[in-house]
Amino acid sequence: MTEPGERLIDPSRPPDDETLGAWLGDESYRLWNELAASIEKNRPGVFAPEWLFGGKKHGGSLRYKKSKAFCALVPEKERFVLVIVLGQKDREKFESLRANISSRTQQIYDDSTTYHDGKWLALPLQSRESLHDALFMLGLKRKPRLA
Repeated sequence: MTEPGERLIDPSRPPDDETLGAWLGDESYRLWNELAASIEKNRPGVFAPEWLFGGKKHGGSLRYKKSKAFCALVPEKERFVLVIVLGQKDREKFESLRANISSRTQQIYDDSTTYHDGKWLALPLQSRESLHDALFMLGLKRKPRLA
């Protein structure tokens, strides 16, 4: 039996789609794919996603980075977490627009620690509402390309 928040910890290879889908479960895997597709669609050719292994405690994550990190998707059993670091300008944007996201995500933001490099948020994605909030937060860091 797995514990909530349990992570993929095999450093030998990144998970394939089948392994990832089985680990996340149907709904979380759909949300994962929608978020990844949105990043690619709205910021085409900007990022080359890369699997990283952070050790047995942190497990694997899919990082999106250009010159600076954009975000990371961390698969956990039956869910995944979006890790995003908001710099000073991003936080100022957030404060002026915070009414556009759920109270749950606002609380995660408020409870997150601000370090020298920014405010580190770990947003669990388990619903359409949390996907909406994740897309909003990513838009603060880097605006989507308008179609």
